[in-house]
Amino acid sequence: MTVSIRVYRSLSTLFAVTILLLSITGTASANPVDNLLNPVPDPSLYLPTPLGDPWFDPPAGYEQQPPGAVLATRQVTVGPLFTPVRSTQILFRTNDSKDRPVAATTTVIVPAAPWTGTGSRPVVAYNMAINSLGNTCAPSWTLPRGIAREIPAVQAFLAKNYAVVVTDHEGPRQAYAAGRMAAHAVLDALRAMVRLPELGLLESSPIAMTGYSGGAIATGWAAQLAPTYAPDVNLVGAAFGGPPTDYRILLTSMNGTVASTLFLSAALGVAREYPEMFTLMNANGLRLATVAKDLCITLLAPGGAVAPIPAQALSDVPDVDRTEIAERVIAATRLGGNLAPSIPTMIYQGQQEFWIPKEGAETLYDEWCALGADVRLEEYLGEHLIVAISGIPGAYAWIDDRLAGIPAPSGCSSFGR
Repeated sequence: MTVSIRVYRSLSTLFAVTILLLSITGTASANPVDNLLNPVPDPSLYLPTPLGDPWFDPPAGYEQQPPGAVLATRQVTVGPLFTPVRSTQILFRTNDSKDRPVAATTTVIVPAAPWTGTGSRPVVAYNMAINSLGNTCAPSWTLPRGIAREIPAVQAFLAKNYAVVVTDHEGPRQAYAAGRMAAHAVLDALRAMVRLPELGLLESSPIAMTGYSGGAIATGWAAQLAPTYAPDVNLVGAAFGGPPTDYRILLTSMNGTVASTLFLSAALGVAREYPEMFTLMNANGLRLATVAKDLCITLLAPGGAVAPIPAQALSDVPDVDRTEIAERVIAATRLGGNLAPSIPTMIYQGQQEFWIPKEGAETLYDEWCALGADVRLEEYLGEHLIVAISGIPGAYAWIDDRLAGIPAPSGCSSFGR
């Protein structure tokens, strides 16, 4: 059996199952069957289905507001948590990957107990690994419904009486893996937070950022864009792990493997910010975009075991990843390069990573250090899922020190490399 036949059969099975699911759930566009049969490269057809909640609709003229402007607020109940809290969702003005005005959402969770330490209450910008394409996958949706997978990490920081800010860093288009969109959303959420006096979070409140895997994309990009995009935000440090830094690397490690559906989902998420990518897709690529447009990671991730589709099978363009469009988008979404944070940063990584190889974290470390950043790199025994747990104690202790005002060592250092 040839590769092309295997790909065709896998796609056919995936499409058939998805058509059945969409007919039952009603989460697709008005007529998804038509676009599966005769797909067209119209980017608007591959955006997530709106939730139908008018609260997420920005008011007319919001584009003239500055980044971080508060557009709407509402109280929500977040859980399950052991710490008594008050949770507020904020709709705020930010910029997408191409610096166009958009509205995004964040959830600010503040312990009910007063802060008794020195200075203002510390804040942790906890960037969840959303890794999804649908609106019902975003933290603003999952947190109030008690189904956010990373709620234990949020609870860990709340137990220390820190406030926690969880942003929908994929933006309004659910642009999975689009680092610039994520950075803008995270930084503008922190600007919006201090514009609500009732939250009790001041401009002087020390802020640390953290996240793992998909959350590391948002954290790393926010750290390196903060000096130019949001120098007014009082960041004191960022710690993140398992970062997908360079899609050129992932084309080798994830493409066409059991991790392929996550890789392709990231490509579709990025295409929502760089819609010129849709011109590179063949009919099957557009069909996959139709199938996946509203799916969360729980349905996206297992697909690679059934249909390990390589990206090249979804385009009729020879050497599609070497086209001018692909080269430009890969460069625009690559962490590092000529950008570096001005705050101390910690990166942790698995030594036995196979989907997100340590080469990416090590190159990022080297580039940031060459630009004069203060960076700590720690490599631990294990692969991605193992280090997601084993890396927590060191990263969270590092965050505690930064929020307590303990200076990080200057310069660069590493462990386990």
